[in-house]
Amino acid sequence: MNSDLFRYRIVQIIFFVGAVILLLKAAQLQIFDSTYKDKAERMVLRKVEQLPARGLIYDRYNNLMVYNEPIYELEVIYNELPENLDTTLLCSLLGISLAEFEKRIEKDWKDIRFSKYTPFQFMTKIDQEKFLKFEEFLWKFPGFYPRVRSIRTAAVPSAAHLLGYISEVSQNVIDDSLGIYGMGDYIGNSGLEGSYESVLRGEKGYKYILRDKLGKSLDSYKEGALDKDAVAGHDLITTIDLELQQYAETLLKNKRGAVVAIEPSTGEILALVSAPFFDPNELSIRENRGEAFLRLLNDTINRPLINRALIARYPPGSIFKPIIGLLAMQLGVSDEDRTIYCGGAYVYRTKYNVFRFGCHRHPTATNMSIALQHSCNSYFFELTRNLIEMYGYSSPGRGLDTMARYLADFGLGKHLNIGLANENKGFVPDSRYYDWVYRNQRAAWRSTYIMSIGIGQGEMELTTLQMANLAAIIANRGYYFTPHAVKKFVPTVNLDKRFTTKNYVRIDKKHFFSVVDGMERVITSGTARSSYVPDLHICGKTGTSQNVHGDDHSVFFGFAPRNNPKIAIAVYVENAGWGGQVAAPIGSLIMEKYVNREIKPYRKVLEEVIIKKSFLGPKHKTKKPKPGIKPIAVDEEIPHDHSEHEVITDNENH
Repeated sequence: MNSDLFRYRIVQIIFFVGAVILLLKAAQLQIFDSTYKDKAERMVLRKVEQLPARGLIYDRYNNLMVYNEPIYELEVIYNELPENLDTTLLCSLLGISLAEFEKRIEKDWKDIRFSKYTPFQFMTKIDQEKFLKFEEFLWKFPGFYPRVRSIRTAAVPSAAHLLGYISEVSQNVIDDSLGIYGMGDYIGNSGLEGSYESVLRGEKGYKYILRDKLGKSLDSYKEGALDKDAVAGHDLITTIDLELQQYAETLLKNKRGAVVAIEPSTGEILALVSAPFFDPNELSIRENRGEAFLRLLNDTINRPLINRALIARYPPGSIFKPIIGLLAMQLGVSDEDRTIYCGGAYVYRTKYNVFRFGCHRHPTATNMSIALQHSCNSYFFELTRNLIEMYGYSSPGRGLDTMARYLADFGLGKHLNIGLANENKGFVPDSRYYDWVYRNQRAAWRSTYIMSIGIGQGEMELTTLQMANLAAIIANRGYYFTPHAVKKFVPTVNLDKRFTTKNYVRIDKKHFFSVVDGMERVITSGTARSSYVPDLHICGKTGTSQNVHGDDHSVFFGFAPRNNPKIAIAVYVENAGWGGQVAAPIGSLIMEKYVNREIKPYRKVLEEVIIKKSFLGPKHKTKKPKPGIKPIAVDEEIPHDHSEHEVITDNENH
């Protein structure tokens, strides 16, 4: 082949390849890529979104908790603005400056999010008075389109942590939503609003408006054949008793802590309180919302934004003793009629030292019920050592890990999965944890190093929700339904089956009788005598969780009545002292209110005393560890996220 023919072939190939490339590009633009088609349609059609009504939220008795309130916005189509727009009048009506007008109206038209032919948000959160006045002059401002959307408003200033709030969607959410959300839309951010966003939000509708070549709106396109009506969100019926919720909040006023109340027979949450609390309307979409959020966020002492009922991990203190009693009987290291002597302290000796763990003077515990009645530390120290040493003194890890597996049946050390975000799983230490803690010492750790976990101290940490669930398990004599705050949706949406499935613990039912009897004795003649209510048959257990950083924490859990219980409860009040003085009265008042729907007249004095108590502000004195206990240093790096409450031991010495 001569050189001329070769060059001719090369030129042919180049032209052929170029033609193929041009054809493929044309196919991409005209067939596969809808960008230009969409742009052409936008020149002819205007798609107007119809926003759905968000589902309402009610309590278990259909009392309204959250409803929708209109908020006014303005959208603008840049290409429809007249040259002689009266910007002075517009700015005056809306209360903005000319400079702010320019900033709002001029966009980066190269940005794919904006087009001169499609509406974009000009102004949001316009108060009703301004909006109505502006509407009177709307005819003077072609290209501006008013829009009404709903914001959430709480019917009563309660249950902020449970309900949650809504906020404007981020660009990341918009990008990942497959068209569900757009600029300026709102989304549930926490609590029920966040967890059930997909059910509450509803579905957007839209209608198409035909426009002329100048972009002026003319009429409905194809007589509305392509339009779609918005679908309202489902209403949510909660399990909450709003009256009980408000009463519990009244009792926790000016305190830090939490209350969780559960119906044992269903797992339905009757009240969920985190204190300090705030009016949920403070975080509603309003002009002063940012200021309110910063004020709540900057309260670093009381931290009102934290949901202490679900997130805060606390040492449970002596309310953990009934669980230790159940494990000891089930695993065969003790029985309900065992006698353990206590002379005011639990004492054990080593070759070099004598260690004393404090208790208080009380009659000798000749059985499990009496030990619980008087909250005997010595009794449950001994049971804890027996459990940890069940495979021998030199094998404490095996015993501890067996305990941990049984505690997992109770929902401890793991998430209960109640359908609300940010639930903490607490912390149940196992052998790996203590192997790490004591990795640098010569001798292996033994039961005596860690037996304080048996009275709910040391590294044992639970959430108030988990404590309430423990009370429900004892009330049911061995099982629980996963706690949940949603009763049903209207129209119907199927709830998760886990909320109607019984979860059994591996404890024989016969072992619960002595524990329940001891918990009733706590109320009638033990550490919570001030919380006794005739004919209510409350069963409970107090705890005083010692706190190295400040005043002790007041703890209580229980249920009522003893037979066929209607309510189980846990109360945790930070820095409030003995469990029998604060937490137990709060728990008994809430149970009385729920079961009897009223407080007996003679108990009104106790009610008033509790309401007046305040434990906000600084956390008071710092205490030194007691001898015989080796607490872990606060700043030591360990594989466990300690809460702020470092604890030592527990004495129910009131």
